[in-house]
Amino acid sequence: MATNKDAFRDYLQMEKKYSPHTVNAYLNDIQYFESFNKNQFDQDAIDKVNYSQIRSWIVSLVDDSISNVTVNRKIASLKAFYKFLLKTKQIEVSPLLKHKALKTPKTLQIPFSVKEVDDVLSLIPKPEGFDEIRNKLIIDLFYTTGIRRTELIFLKTHNINAAYSSIKVLGKRNKERILPVLPIISEQLILYYNERTRLELITENDNFFITNKGLKLSESFVYRLINSYFSTVSEKVKKSPHILRHTFATHLLNNGADLNSVKELLGHSSLASTQVYTHSSLSELKKVYEDAHPRNLK
Repeated sequence: MATNKDAFRDYLQMEKKYSPHTVNAYLNDIQYFESFNKNQFDQDAIDKVNYSQIRSWIVSLVDDSISNVTVNRKIASLKAFYKFLLKTKQIEVSPLLKHKALKTPKTLQIPFSVKEVDDVLSLIPKPEGFDEIRNKLIIDLFYTTGIRRTELIFLKTHNINAAYSSIKVLGKRNKERILPVLPIISEQLILYYNERTRLELITENDNFFITNKGLKLSESFVYRLINSYFSTVSEKVKKSPHILRHTFATHLLNNGADLNSVKELLGHSSLASTQVYTHSSLSELKKVYEDAHPRNLK
């Protein structure tokens, strides 16, 4: 079993190009199920289990008050493992072939308002020093490009083209895309890079965004940065990089952007992923409709 897991780790890292955090999460979920299977069924090899055994694990997780969202994530890890075993011809049928994910409540992602974004940016109107210049640029990049947090963290210096107002990012499944940037963002990119150069901050892996000690940014660092700034102007429950990406898409749609164009900017593989952002656009449309339609005028 250890050999299979080692090969699976290599597959996730080398072929799927998953982040170390994601790889560890997958392997931890598999280890969790492996321990359960050993304790409950005295069986070491989870490549020989049947669905009823997996179903017992699901029931035990639910009984332990594990949320359906977390259960589905753990099962997704198992699915990926069995898909790998199928791919390498170590099994003929996945025990999860007919499994259906547990139902989860759909949570409404509430974007920031234009005023909330403006209020945050007004906190650092003329950034001074490396940290302020970097922080303002990060906030502006999330809002004006819809870049993902991991894409921003792993953005490379050689993929910045401020002269042509564009950046190249590496998205999910190792897909590259070019994002246009506004002239004001190009100026900030140059300002940040010049400040980084002036301080002689060098990073070994060519990451564009770094700490003031030259280290790569962590996911928690970026989350805290966005949460901290927006906590001063917004009472919304969720104040994260993803909400700012969500805000980017929603504000574009509210101002008439084409859904397909927003899909390309976000790096989604299908329109279905982008359509979750249309609820706010429809809300705006409904407000205009109700305010303007003669039958609704008082």
